[in-house]
Amino acid sequence: MKDIQIYKIAKMKISGYIHGLIAVCSKYGDMYKNASGKMGQLAGSTLVLSLLVLLSGCGSSPVGYTPSPHDLVFDSLAGKWDEAVPLGNGQVGALVWQKGDRLRFSLDRVDLWDLRPTEGMTWDKPVYDWICEQWQNNTYGTVQELLDEPYGRLPAPSKIPAGALEFHTADWGAADSVRLYVQNAVCKVWWPSGRTLEAFVQSDGPCGWFRFTGIDSLRPEIVAPAYAQAGASAEDDAHSGQELYTLGYPQGVVHMKGRTITYVQPGWNGFQYAIAVTWKKTRGGIEGVWSVQSTYGGNSVKNIASDVRETLGEGYADAYKVHRAWWQRFWDKSAVSLPDSVLEKQWYLEQYKFGSAARADMPPITLQAVWTADNGKLPPWKGDFHHDLNTQLSYWPAYGANHLDEEIGFTNWLWSHRDAFRRYTEGFFGRGGLNVPGVTTLDGEPMGGWCQYSMSPTVSAWLGHHFYLHWRYSGDRAYLEERAYPWIAGTATFLEQLSVKDAQGRRRLPLGSSPEINDNRREAWFPTMTNYDLALTRFTFDKAAELAGALGKSDEAAHWRQVGSEWGDYVYDESGLNFAEGLPYTESHRHFSHLMAFHPLGLLDPSQGDSVRRILQNSMETLERIGPEWWCGYSYSWVGGMWARMGDGERAAAALRDFAQCFCLKNSFHANGDQSRSGKSNFTYRPFTLEGNMAFASSLQEMLLQSHTGTVRIFPAIPPSWKDVSFRTLRTEGAFLVSAAMRDGKVSEVKVCSTVGGPLRVLNTFSRPIEAKGVVCPPGEVFEANLTPGEELTLL
Repeated sequence: MKDIQIYKIAKMKISGYIHGLIAVCSKYGDMYKNASGKMGQLAGSTLVLSLLVLLSGCGSSPVGYTPSPHDLVFDSLAGKWDEAVPLGNGQVGALVWQKGDRLRFSLDRVDLWDLRPTEGMTWDKPVYDWICEQWQNNTYGTVQELLDEPYGRLPAPSKIPAGALEFHTADWGAADSVRLYVQNAVCKVWWPSGRTLEAFVQSDGPCGWFRFTGIDSLRPEIVAPAYAQAGASAEDDAHSGQELYTLGYPQGVVHMKGRTITYVQPGWNGFQYAIAVTWKKTRGGIEGVWSVQSTYGGNSVKNIASDVRETLGEGYADAYKVHRAWWQRFWDKSAVSLPDSVLEKQWYLEQYKFGSAARADMPPITLQAVWTADNGKLPPWKGDFHHDLNTQLSYWPAYGANHLDEEIGFTNWLWSHRDAFRRYTEGFFGRGGLNVPGVTTLDGEPMGGWCQYSMSPTVSAWLGHHFYLHWRYSGDRAYLEERAYPWIAGTATFLEQLSVKDAQGRRRLPLGSSPEINDNRREAWFPTMTNYDLALTRFTFDKAAELAGALGKSDEAAHWRQVGSEWGDYVYDESGLNFAEGLPYTESHRHFSHLMAFHPLGLLDPSQGDSVRRILQNSMETLERIGPEWWCGYSYSWVGGMWARMGDGERAAAALRDFAQCFCLKNSFHANGDQSRSGKSNFTYRPFTLEGNMAFASSLQEMLLQSHTGTVRIFPAIPPSWKDVSFRTLRTEGAFLVSAAMRDGKVSEVKVCSTVGGPLRVLNTFSRPIEAKGVVCPPGEVFEANLTPGEELTLL
């Protein structure tokens, strides 16, 4: 027996050494790849593959875990929930970390919400005109009392946490290696004693798996949130909400039967959720399944124990095969290769988080998605749906990265709640058409808050941008007819009805705003059009006319063009675009709402001529001159995309590098404030939200490929020092998939595939002519061709 024990320990030690070598070879293989192109990449991959074969012989890791230079690799478990290893599938999520001397899985589910109505959010008569009167009479305090104050005072409505699993691992010693395999969405932990943990959240369904090796027995515990215990929360600087006990729930009950544990927590008005975990012994360890389920009425949660036992019967290995196949399909959608390892790794980590947080049949990505704070409190900003930036930025990268299958969940959710949005539009504004509250619950109801933004007249216009993008990137005619045009036309109807005309027949909104300028003061409303509202309004009427024309609705198209022509002009001066008349950008601010017409909407673009380019260049240089004193992390991600559209790859890359190195926690979560304390921002707090992560990925993609003008531009914003760059099957407007490579500073390969057929326009920025489909296009000119569905074209 002693010899067997020595053999086991030696085998696990060798596995640990090989694991370390894999990490080293991944790192240096990546460096060699950056220096030597494809052959270097192949050499690095061969080294890693050889070590994997040896490792699989040691029995430490099943075939199928694929080390990558983009993995998260640590020498210990995180000691804070917001630095934990994230796992998820858009429905449920887990954070793997260590709390005290215990291994902890913080569990979450996307639909765990306290949905009690917000006080003051029902109206006997429309409120917007009353707001205008209070603003005009300088009695705005009554508005704040009615619409803003309840959001901060009351704990609900709010996203709520699920609970946690804990494992007693104190006598194992501290873990000495932790790895997130991003290619496989698996977390693995090693202990010096030879024990290991492997865990993943199943690619679909409300469950996750864990497997321990090197142990004889281990019993998990379900740790319930402190819903009925005052003072139980942990103090932190994460901008947390109120403590959980303020919700007024009775404490849920934990039951154990054999190797199955369940916990049922009642919530507000008949809502309840349940956690269950079950496990079994295996050769050399245990494996188990956990699940989080929710319901009104209790039917589904009553079956949760039998559900997890049935799932456990599938076995870890078979469940992992299904899981691995889903992630393989996800990663096959697109890829990038950059000479900057910091930016490349961050891009892959953002894609990983998107794949973990978004599904077509799930609600959109909230501020924290499926990783609600595990600190005994409600999450920052109640974990809600903020539609004045946060949800929008969270879906920016999906289009270019070719992840429309997951992205469509955003507009699916919006569409499913349009009846609630129409009721809000009629009840709050007293108009027809469609608008959306800027801050909503899971079921689309308004939550209040700073009403200049939480009840802005142009919220549905920005959301309409995503309906438009899905149509443009997918080419789905049915989506155009059944979703995109009805949404945008409904928004246009509302804006037309809300607008007022001056003596010259020029339209404006009665009051407008510009997130989050002047915060929550009376001065945050503007009597003239802000550039933010104007950009969204112009976009709405412009696209309503475009889509109506595409559908053959010529009369409607003419009407939208006419109404769209009746609005004013953008306000600008020598400093660039202003927020509003008399309010230029003179102080550092986190939200670049005055630049919406430029980015993301693309209504203004440097390609439109010298005068527009000068306005935009002045705007960007003003941002740079004023400085980032009050920027958040997402500000750096956003400004990176704007520099990319200006064609300035050096500045774009610098902004994105600042984001990755200064505004992210060690697990890559965007933490809003400057975590490096290096002067990148006066904000140094750490509330975790996801929009900065996703905007980073989008901006990096804009450095590689752009199509927002209708013409595809390849490598439009590459720093001069980037000599070897490539990407595979990034998607453009018009529904084209583009792959390209640059070697030694020259574009060497360009391939295009049309998914639905249609006209292709590519600006030839290469050093030699494009010759394809009988067309010869010299450098500097635009190559044009009409492609059939599925047709592939090699341009270089």
